[in-house]
Amino acid sequence: MQAIIIDDEKHCRDVLQMLLNKYCPQVKVIATCADGKSGLEAIQASEPNLVFLDVEMPGMDGFEMLQACKNINFSVVFTTAYDQYAIQAIRHSAIDFLLKPIDKDELIQAVNRAQAHAQASPPNKKVDTLLQFLQQHLQPNERIALPTLDGLRMMPIKEILYCESDGGYTRIFMQQGVQDKPAVLICRTLKEVEDVLKEKGFFRVHNSYLINLSYIDKYIKGDGGEIVMSDGKSIPVSRNRKQEFLTRIERL
Repeated sequence: MQAIIIDDEKHCRDVLQMLLNKYCPQVKVIATCADGKSGLEAIQASEPNLVFLDVEMPGMDGFEMLQACKNINFSVVFTTAYDQYAIQAIRHSAIDFLLKPIDKDELIQAVNRAQAHAQASPPNKKVDTLLQFLQQHLQPNERIALPTLDGLRMMPIKEILYCESDGGYTRIFMQQGVQDKPAVLICRTLKEVEDVLKEKGFFRVHNSYLINLSYIDKYIKGDGGEIVMSDGKSIPVSRNRKQEFLTRIERL
């Protein structure tokens, strides 16, 4: 099987390719891509049998890239972290997915299923089911308008990593590559921002922090504990919010 890996994080691409080389000799990785646009070009140029596709990418995400594909004659295995909405949609469509960090045994099973089901169910039928579900239930491009010092900022919700309180203001940190500044200063308190985002996959882990659960890299045990976000930022968890946070993660 010829495969393409599409993921905006280099270490994720490297680890997945290493695991495939070591445990799935029937798979030959013919291209690795750092974004949806280059992934789309690689698919059109090389016609792979299998595509490992990250869901959360800046610019064109995995869902949007599939929507842009004109002819889907390859199997798809999504790779994702803690994105409850993405997992709900993927499960509905019966497309395979792997949770990060990727487990080698789950990877082997996913590759075996891709081989076994290659002829049983047309890949484009599953993708059509996925895109239809997204259109009916999700809003992948949803934006919010937030006031800044000089006007309004339209912000894609899926691109927000975390929000940090700054007195009566809030600093919003976005995915790398989405903006050229480290943070956007918003003229709203963190509580006001929380009221807007708490039903969108965000959780207030600390008086000073509101995080996007989709971008948690790991949780470190402690009195309250500590979260490491996908950009490497360490964020404390309040003791009185710890249990609710852990319960929320277990539901993802």
